[in-house]
Order: sequence, then structure tokens, then C-alpha cells
Amino acid sequence: MEKSDLSHHILSRFNDDLERVRTNVLQMGGFVEEQLRLAVEALVQGDSSLGEQVAQGDAKVNAMEVAIDEDCSRILATRNPAASDLRLIVAVIKTITDLERIGDEAEKIGYIASRLATVERPADRYREIKHLGRLVGDLLHEALDAFARMDPEAAVEVAKKDRLVDEEYEAIQRQCITFMMEDPRTIRRALDVLWVARALERIGDHAKNVCEYVVYMAYGKDVRHLAMEDIEKHVQVRAQRTL
Repeated sequence: MEKSDLSHHILSRFNDDLERVRTNVLQMGGFVEEQLRLAVEALVQGDSSLGEQVAQGDAKVNAMEVAIDEDCSRILATRNPAASDLRLIVAVIKTITDLERIGDEAEKIGYIASRLATVERPADRYREIKHLGRLVGDLLHEALDAFARMDPEAAVEVAKKDRLVDEEYEAIQRQCITFMMEDPRTIRRALDVLWVARALERIGDHAKNVCEYVVYMAYGKDVRHLAMEDIEKHVQVRAQRTL
């Protein structure tokens, strides 16, 4: 084999490795999305067995994280990636950590849903939780879509929506506190609802983190601790330079 052919072969194999890792991350993200959807459904429908199914599914999330992490470690050790390829691997490692934590939160919701299925559901059938769950689910889906397309501008727009999740969570907090003050018999259930709302709010934070990793992949800028306005300005400036 000629040297140029060998170089092309090595590059082709490297690109295949990177594409496989990206595909596996998106598969993990899709499974975590489904875990979240089923966890909220289990709570709203009062389905104990579905809640337990979601909780047990966390083992698969953990296994996917380990497999992708090992693949990334192998690529780092054997391919010695640089520049944008290295940023992709770093972003993948960070992203799967957040996805695994989303899985943990979905597991928590599953267990709570299983327990609440044994008590009488409120008249509104957890309407606020259903709404918050839909907001968070959309946020996660859009974050993964921005990751798939490596689109930093879309990622910023998605990350900005986390504020809506925070506002909804705070509203549920106030409502639960009011219920507990008016009727002490509701304390146990209200606390469980608060735990679910808190888990959903954290999932929103993890989805926002994924958006920040997309910016890092595209521009090599760590924006994790910047204000959203500063992140938006940075992305706008970089996008204009590429026009």
C-alpha cells in the first residue's frame, strides 16, 4: 500500500470512529428522552409498573455511558486527535455524563411515580408536572438536535429556554407550599411532587449543559460559567466571522 493510500485509510478509519461515537451518543440521548417521557407518564397515569420499568432502565443508561466512555478513551490513546476532533471527544465525554445524570433523575421520578400510584391522585392529575415534563422533554430533544447538527446558534436558543423551566418549577414550589399550609394531610404527597419537579428542573439544567458543549465543540470556547447574554454575544461574533 502506498504511503498516501495508508494515510487516507487511517483518516477514513478515524472518521468512522468519530461518527460511531456521535451516533452512540445520540442513541443514548434518545433512550434517555424516552425514559423521561415514560417517567412522567407513569406519574400522571398512576402506573406503578411503568414507574418501576423506568427505574430499572437506568442500568441500560449506565452501561451506555461506560461503553461510550471506553470508546472515547481508546480513540484518545490510539488516534491522538487534535483541534476540532479533540473538542468533539471532550464534548462527548461531558455530554454522556449529563445524559447519565438525566437517567438518574428519570429513575428517581419512576420510583416516586410507583409509590404515588398507590394513593389517590389529585383532581388535576398532576397537571403542572405534566406541563413541566413537556417543557423539559422538548428542551432535551432540541439540545440533542443541536448536538447532532453541531449547531451552536441553535444551541444558544435552546439553552435560553431553561429559564422557562426554572419559572415553572418555582410556581410548582409555591403551589405545593400553599397546599401543605392549608391541609397538613397533603404534606407527604406535596413533598413527592416537589421532588419530581426538582428532578425535572435538574434535567433542564443538564440539557442546557449539552447546549454549552455544542458551543465548545464549534468554537473551542468554554462557556459553562458565563451569563447567557455573554454566550449569545460570543456565538454571534463567531458566526459573523464565518460569513
